[in-house]
Amino acid sequence: MKRKITEKLLEWKQNRSASAALLIEGAKGVGKTYAVTAFASSQYRSSIIIDFNKASDDVKNLFNHYLDDLDTLFMYLSVAYGTKLYEHESLIVFDEVQLFPRARAAIKYLVADGRYSYIETGSLISIKRNVQDIVIPSEERHLNMYPMDFEEFLWASGNDTLMDFIRHCYQAHQPMGQLMHRKAMDYFRQYLIIGGMPQAVSAYTDTHDFDQVDLVKCDILTLYRSDIAKYAIGYETKVRSIFDNIPGQLQKREKKFRFSALGEQARFRSYEDAVLWLDDAMIINPCFNTTEPSIGLRMNKDQLTMKCYMADTGLLISQAFDENGLVSEEIYKKLLFGKLELNQGMIIENIVAQMLRASGHALYFYSNTGKEDISSRMKIDFLTAKNKATTRHNISPIEVKSSKNYTLISLNKFIRKYHAQLYTPYVIHIDDYAEKDGIVYLPIYMTPLL
Repeated sequence: MKRKITEKLLEWKQNRSASAALLIEGAKGVGKTYAVTAFASSQYRSSIIIDFNKASDDVKNLFNHYLDDLDTLFMYLSVAYGTKLYEHESLIVFDEVQLFPRARAAIKYLVADGRYSYIETGSLISIKRNVQDIVIPSEERHLNMYPMDFEEFLWASGNDTLMDFIRHCYQAHQPMGQLMHRKAMDYFRQYLIIGGMPQAVSAYTDTHDFDQVDLVKCDILTLYRSDIAKYAIGYETKVRSIFDNIPGQLQKREKKFRFSALGEQARFRSYEDAVLWLDDAMIINPCFNTTEPSIGLRMNKDQLTMKCYMADTGLLISQAFDENGLVSEEIYKKLLFGKLELNQGMIIENIVAQMLRASGHALYFYSNTGKEDISSRMKIDFLTAKNKATTRHNISPIEVKSSKNYTLISLNKFIRKYHAQLYTPYVIHIDDYAEKDGIVYLPIYMTPLL
């Protein structure tokens, strides 16, 4: 499958590979190994991929004994993997490097040696047990990998042209037109329910069998739960409690994560490490309330008020509707044709969060309960900041609407109150592109272009 990360790998190879290794982080199942293996075979004369999930003790011991004798280290690696190494033309990959932190620590010496290029891949990279007793190398450049985005899904589905037209209409500020909008929404609904995990996408494009797709997604969810039990040492119960409660919390009108629902004395402060663990694992996309819509959203972050989205919406659907171990095909068909009214808002908002995060946006929302002043009571689903800050007009409020009939009470209040700070207000909806009264109405499949 064609992935956009290949372009970033090429940029690293051309500009940074001589001075730094590349560390690719992502949740399990997002396709890190596949993308790097394809890149290695197409861009290097030879490559060695050391999978530390399978590597023998003999291979691991090479990093313990021969870092002061790299000639011998490379000779043994070449023999062990049956691959000849060529100076400045070979790539060595440390796959699942979190399982053997010693190899990550060795990057400092390997990069300084300068003979070969190095890529590391992994998940749960920064949790305590995976960094203890090692010095994190400064010769490391980090790159996050997310589930497949909508354009990558289109490529996998054999459509190489639709996103170009979507991009053209976005840049030209014009509607897609009834025919093309319907076509784009048909594809997007498929993407919405399948999600962006490559194995699930592959199962769908190969079989178009929702049962097969759901089996793949349930396997990934089972893997996540196993990792929680194995790696979230000391607070695995709290991590699992948050993970299992995400669908139920998102179906509420406010969608704020209520820690009090997890236990009588439960508060964010007592669950903070569990939230950070899930965020580090890239299983969730946390979204924090900001108390002031001005440049520097992070400075006004209310750490105690958050929403918790799943990093992949396809996994959220499987997690939410698997009453009997698998999501029924009837549920998938209703979602595909937009006929499932229940929970539709939860799913649409989650996919918007997923697309914004993959596009490089930190996730923030605005909520004011207005207990003392009803006129100030409002909630805005997301806030994004301009790339280039100016003295005024930096923040874009985003409202997400899952149905054709909706009101904009909160958005209009927000615009009136904070007009000096606002850039472009957006409504992300399931209809075509439009502009009215200073608000841009954006079809949901254009979200990645923001």
